[in-house]
Amino acid sequence: MKIRFPYAVLALVVALPSVSGAEILDYGTHIEVVNHRGGNVLEMVGMRSRLERSGKEVRIRGYCRSACTMLLTMRNACIAGDAAVGFHAPRIPNTNIIPPYVDQVMGYYYRGGILEKWNSEWKYSLDMHKISAEDYVKLDPQARICGR
Repeated sequence: MKIRFPYAVLALVVALPSVSGAEILDYGTHIEVVNHRGGNVLEMVGMRSRLERSGKEVRIRGYCRSACTMLLTMRNACIAGDAAVGFHAPRIPNTNIIPPYVDQVMGYYYRGGILEKWNSEWKYSLDMHKISAEDYVKLDPQARICGR
């Protein structure tokens, strides 16, 4: 049986372990995602779906980077005013290999100026591009700062 290249790459990405080390805390009335390092993009798609279906406000706090940034466009998400957000090209862990299609999965969850920056700069860069919550909201006016 011959596996086509794109499916083999996606299968590899799915099989990679999550390395987030984040705290996801359910307080009953709301959920907090604190200092999330991202991890596996396809696992994040599933987490995003579960968090969005929870019906609870999801507060993104601390430093949300890499695949975590896909959570910021959930209809029930907000970002803490003192949070930071980091973007970089997706890559196979412990390598500089940027797998095909994964950037498109991530880009599906971005909008406005964030999507523009993603498509023109960030998805090509192995360096982290860190922005403040305030700058994030300027680029994506549909996003909201928690408590506002």
